[in-house]
Amino acid sequence: MIKTIAFHNLKGGVGKTTISGNIGHCISLKNKKTILIDCDIQANLSNWFIKKDRGYKYELVDVLQGDIKVKDSILEVRDNLYILPTKANNSNLKSYADMKLIDELFIFDDLNSEFEKLGFEYAIYDLAPNMSILEKAVLLCCQEVVTPITAEAFGFSGIELFYNKLQQMKKGYKREIRFNKIILNIINNSFDAHKFFQDQFKEIQNYNLYKIGQDRKIADSQIYYKTIFEYNPKSKSISEIDKIASDLL
Repeated sequence: MIKTIAFHNLKGGVGKTTISGNIGHCISLKNKKTILIDCDIQANLSNWFIKKDRGYKYELVDVLQGDIKVKDSILEVRDNLYILPTKANNSNLKSYADMKLIDELFIFDDLNSEFEKLGFEYAIYDLAPNMSILEKAVLLCCQEVVTPITAEAFGFSGIELFYNKLQQMKKGYKREIRFNKIILNIINNSFDAHKFFQDQFKEIQNYNLYKIGQDRKIADSQIYYKTIFEYNPKSKSISEIDKIASDLL
């Protein structure tokens, strides 16, 4: 059975796309057929994994609207790693979500079933920092959600807000969605504020907590359409990314 995982935070700029892409690649390196699904109209995940000279004709919204079959819309970007992209410009994803998705709220269940028929073992959903009908629809059809945060004053309150919204969704739609993994991202131990935040972080209970240090190479890798595993295999961040990926298996 396919495992479906969403990476989401109501706040932007926490490295959600960077983490989801690297973890997706890490899972694929463990000989697991994995697909990345770009559900953000900014299309950062798609722009990272698909070089401009390659291009692509179809995107996520074309599949959701029934205009194209899943197998004809996905792109292989690495061995065992595929992507169902979203276009950065002129995408109809938002208008589809605003106008039609309320009547097809569980359409991502159908999408996951199609992925499973194609032999995928893991589906990684990258979501926009929002809680519109699109994000809700994806979350309702995922088995697990992982939340990256950064060392900022209101990071914890954001987790509490998201937890409360997720509980309402689970209760209202009678869905089981695991939420027990939090990633503290871009940590620099030379900053007093980051040290303080990590001390506060230790007090959070009922979660598996992970820390990824500040690593310029992670950001640089995306310029060259690479993951950290390809761009800098000796990066200290890899061990923690690998631990997260292993815990998701």
